[in-house]
Amino acid sequence: MDGRQNLIRKIFVALQIHKALQFVWDSDKRLMVASLVLLAFQSLLPLAGLYMLKIIIDRITEVVGSGGGDPTIYFNEIVLLFLIAGGFTLSVGIVRTLSTHIREYQGLVVTDYMYDLLHHKSIEVDFEYYENPEYFDKLHRAQQEAAFRPMNLLYNLLTTLQSGLSLLVLSGLLLSLNPIVALLLFVSVLPGLFVRLRYADQMYFWQRKRTETERHAKYYDMMLTDNLHAKELRLFSLGDLFLGRFHGLRNQLRGERMEIVRRRTKSTMMTIFFVIALEFGAYLFIAYATLSQSISIGEFVLYIEAFRMGQDAISTLLYSIADLYEDNLFLRNLYEFLDLKPTIHKAENPAPMPTTLQTGLKIEGLHFQYPTAARKALHDINLEIKPGEIVALVGENGSGKTTLIKLLCRLYDPTTGSITLDGVDLRDYDIDELRSQIGVLFQDYVHYNLSVKENIWFGKINENADDEKILDAATRSGISKVVERLPYNYDTILGKWFDEGEELSIGEWQKLALSRAYLRDAPMIILDEPTSAMDARAEHEVFANFRQLIDGKTAIIISHRLSTVKMADCIYLLDKGCIVESGSHEELMALNGKYSQLFNMQAQYYD
Repeated sequence: MDGRQNLIRKIFVALQIHKALQFVWDSDKRLMVASLVLLAFQSLLPLAGLYMLKIIIDRITEVVGSGGGDPTIYFNEIVLLFLIAGGFTLSVGIVRTLSTHIREYQGLVVTDYMYDLLHHKSIEVDFEYYENPEYFDKLHRAQQEAAFRPMNLLYNLLTTLQSGLSLLVLSGLLLSLNPIVALLLFVSVLPGLFVRLRYADQMYFWQRKRTETERHAKYYDMMLTDNLHAKELRLFSLGDLFLGRFHGLRNQLRGERMEIVRRRTKSTMMTIFFVIALEFGAYLFIAYATLSQSISIGEFVLYIEAFRMGQDAISTLLYSIADLYEDNLFLRNLYEFLDLKPTIHKAENPAPMPTTLQTGLKIEGLHFQYPTAARKALHDINLEIKPGEIVALVGENGSGKTTLIKLLCRLYDPTTGSITLDGVDLRDYDIDELRSQIGVLFQDYVHYNLSVKENIWFGKINENADDEKILDAATRSGISKVVERLPYNYDTILGKWFDEGEELSIGEWQKLALSRAYLRDAPMIILDEPTSAMDARAEHEVFANFRQLIDGKTAIIISHRLSTVKMADCIYLLDKGCIVESGSHEELMALNGKYSQLFNMQAQYYD
């Protein structure tokens, strides 16, 4: 019973190809139609050529059998028949060449289309997925299959249709000779089909099982080759260690994969003897029919070639079905990724987004727990920020400061409680409009290996790159003097990935990222450790006139350096996900609590 259910499941999976075909159709409909037209010609033209060969042989045999005579009498007729046969052969070559050209081009189009789907889905899914290892397993499996599986599936489907059409004609031809020959044709390829289906399953489930192992190997490969790890790799002599671990993982993967391949090869070898025995049995039957003069010499050639072509056609047909099954089986990895749904839901009737704040930001009774975490990251958070206020969030690592910022940017939604902006819950605003009204710099900001101008303009791409606004943002962040010393100023390519790239210091990269936040010109600006990589002078430049630089906007600053947040209107000290102290710098120092202890601890290093 299990075997029958397994076979039914295989057939069902093989037939579930409409999704992949939809990908191919959507990528370029004209190419799909052209492929189908050429497929029909590829199926029928060889058979027409074969039939012409039969006519030629029979005509020559007839002339020779009649005693011959003057060959010129029959030569023109034979020439004409050869010209017709040559025309069919030429047409086959032209159609095959055109099919190869279209298939190659279509392969590139489909591959690019699949990359687009992957990239769009990667942008669409919420930030939550990027903090979940299971997501990276799904992404890795999807990336493995997306680039080539849909085109493989199309190729196999077209091959199936072409072989099926050819087989239909050839089967009718062989049935006219003897039904047993037609039966031998079908039976000869069945063992190989079952072998393919069986081991396709094994390979698929093995690959899913070893996804994390493959990602581990890829991680070591990345550390061995990228520029982020290059310095420590050499200073700590980590190269041989990582290389050994990479080899160990790859050897494990190669060994397990080749064990499956070895068993498949062994099973395939066993089917060869069966296939050859049936094939030559059919040839002997056709030869006997010729010797007994049941069929002519031309028909002998026709049936031998028809059986050979039929065997190729049915073999190709059944193997294409097996490939369809395998392709669709592995495409389930792609479907699994593309079927991911956002967890941050967009408002159906979003409230109008304020361009200037009236009552400000308010957080009430907020609790938050990461989806994959065992404990809450934030507990009962309550705070209020008035328009134009500068608020600082301080506390030790892991206290929940950055988590709170993620919630303010709606990268996550609260588990319970609410965050309101001008009295409206953040979940009731359009998510894109909300984020467009926040200028943010996270501590893990990105180094874009592109021009200086683009690095700043990325802060507000919905507007054209305005040189004056970009210069103003660079001046406010303190990076403009550095840019003026670069060879092409704001057109200078940064980083070392591309030719003529100029590298910046970590502190200079941070100022550049700060420029993006300033360029956005949003009513709220959030800075997460904005000066962590800057020296004391650079930090002083950023905060000396900070209130003037933000031009009356609401600002939230996270910093471990308590000296930088003294100018804040209100400071909130977080500890283990809770607000334990709040007030101005003077009020918190007078309280003589944990903030005061931390500030005095840092201050002693400046005495």
